[in-house]
Parts: sequence; structure tokens; C-alpha cells
Amino acid sequence: MTPSLETITEMNNTEVVVCIHGLFMNGWDMTLLRSRISDVGYDTHQFSYSSTSSNIELIVEELRIFVEELDAETVHFVCHSLGGLIVRHYLEHYPSTTQGRIVTLGTPHNGSGTAHFFHKFNLATMLLGESLNAGLLGNAPEWKGQRELGSLAGNLGFGIGSLFKDLDSPNDGTVSVNETVLENSSAHLQLSVSHTGLVLSKEVADEVLYFLKEGRFSKN
Repeated sequence: MTPSLETITEMNNTEVVVCIHGLFMNGWDMTLLRSRISDVGYDTHQFSYSSTSSNIELIVEELRIFVEELDAETVHFVCHSLGGLIVRHYLEHYPSTTQGRIVTLGTPHNGSGTAHFFHKFNLATMLLGESLNAGLLGNAPEWKGQRELGSLAGNLGFGIGSLFKDLDSPNDGTVSVNETVLENSSAHLQLSVSHTGLVLSKEVADEVLYFLKEGRFSKN
């Protein structure tokens, strides 16, 4: 069940949600999800970065400044795909800046089979650029359970990755469900949506809101 507006607005008014987009995007793709989060009373903010041309150190520093300027005691993160790896790097460098929960949507926490496919044919650097160093090849910082983190996966295999034999089934068309399983996370859930559908689905939005409030998914 989605948290009510009354429930959310009774919370500390310094509690915000930062959305972090994925590869090749700039945040516009998370507009509907952000709206659904805002509709129940959360103050939402979109963090945008250059996924292929900015190195991970620069992105982390930009995120640090972005979060500090919010001047909030509690900062939740809702991250699509590569965005989940970005926040892992951020918390590795700044583990105790704020408190809050994290939901990752289709994040390849264990590395991306699609990225490995491109890498095998020497196309990865040309197509994916600096994003490779953020953890798409499995080199993200170890997750030590610094915060409650829920990983949500799609299993409706529709997307470019479904063309590659390197991508295990089930998958969301870009990221396999196995790639989204993160050791020391708080919860994992898969729903019948595609990789893009993770930021469009109302069912996903409801589960995001449930996790932000309860620290677990309603269907677990």
C-alpha cells in the first residue's frame, strides 16, 4: 500500500528524495516517477550528470555538493540503472554525510553482461565511455550495508540487451535479475516490467514509496 500524504507530511520537513538517472539519460526519463513520489508529500530533486564523459570522481564530487546544498538531515536516493552504482561510489567516499534509504531500479550491481559484450568486441569504450569505470564491468565499491538498500529488478525481457547471449534470463531487456542482486542489501524484488518500465510503472513507484517508508518492499 502506498504511504498516504498525511503520513509523509507528518515526517521531518528536512527529508528529501534525490533521483539519479542511468546511462545516456539526463533525468527527464524519471519525471513521472518523481511526480509520483512528490504526490505523497516528498520533496524530490533530480541529480543529473554526464554518464559517458564525466569520470566517476567528478560525478561523486558533484553529487556531494548537490546533497550538501539541499541542507537536509535525511536524504533518500532513488536510482535507475547506472545511478545505483553512482550512489555506491558516493557513499564509499562520504558514508555518513546524511541518513536515508536507497532504492535501486535495474542497477547491475554485479556488473553488466551487456557492457561485457561490448567490451569483448572492443566497443565498450567507444559506446559507454567513462561509465565503465563506475562499475558496469563489476568494479563498483563493495557494498557494506551502510544504509538500508532495496534493489528492484524487472523481468520483462524487452530491450537491446536481450539480443546478446551474455545476458542471463530472466532480465529486463538490458540488465539480468541476477545482476541486480546485491550482497548486504536489505531487500530484493522483481516485477514484470522492462528496464525503461522501471521508471514508468505505477507498481514500481508504489514499491519505491513503500521501501522509503518501511525499509522493505510490500511484496517481500
